[in-house]
Amino acid sequence: MHQFQEYKQTGSELSKRGDRIKKESLNLENRDSVLKQILGFVDLTTLSGDDTNQRVLELCHTGMSFFDGEKGIPNVAAICVFPVFANVVHHALKGTDIKTACVAGAFPSGQSPLPLRIDEVKYAVDHGADEIDMVISRGRLIEGDEAFIDDEVRMIKAACGEAHLKVILETGELKSVDLIRKASELAINAGADFIKTSTGKVDPAATPEAFLIMLDTIKEYFEATGKMIGIKPAGGISEPDEAIYYFAMVKSVLGEAWLNATHFRIGASRLAGKVYKEILASG
Repeated sequence: MHQFQEYKQTGSELSKRGDRIKKESLNLENRDSVLKQILGFVDLTTLSGDDTNQRVLELCHTGMSFFDGEKGIPNVAAICVFPVFANVVHHALKGTDIKTACVAGAFPSGQSPLPLRIDEVKYAVDHGADEIDMVISRGRLIEGDEAFIDDEVRMIKAACGEAHLKVILETGELKSVDLIRKASELAINAGADFIKTSTGKVDPAATPEAFLIMLDTIKEYFEATGKMIGIKPAGGISEPDEAIYYFAMVKSVLGEAWLNATHFRIGASRLAGKVYKEILASG
């Protein structure tokens, strides 16, 4: 288990860093190339109570429709749904490189007995999920029960088997730099393949300040262990400029090695279509 250093960045310092990177991101010379990369990082998502098999199938078909080998336009990275649709997505995506991702473990609250949450993860994997997006128990963390967070991530990671685990911190409910940092540390040490900002069900969702804390934590862990942990902002990222901003933060803190779908995803429902439209318009 890695012993993390004391984190000394303040909220105002993080905001200044974010502002600097944002200004740089607005002056890209290779915007079209970056947008193509971003499209390939999207976890195209539907997480509504009224989702149907038909809606999920249509989302799968949308996700597959972007690909154009001649123009260098990739597929999205994954289709992300509730576990009851895992089998639908798994079969719809056969023959593609698009992953089947499921939110599981009492998403979005996490407020369910841990054995039931583990069973839901197993159900999703058994029905075709390649990736699991779980959410930590924020109330437990706020109360200082770090051992529970460690246990739940480790147990859900074990339940994933070969599936990759993205751990959602729900940073909008963690009101301090220290809590976001601690959540990042606990998730990484407990076996997360990715750490993810938000469920998209809480306001605020992804923020640059929280994202930078997570990036800094991943960087420290990599420098100490050589292991690359993935990163996923999610929630409210619907415009190409916003996605480019998050892309720029990853590049600034972690470097080019993270700019691939193995280590960087963006959770979104509306972003992909807008990015695709701009790519086509640019010729």
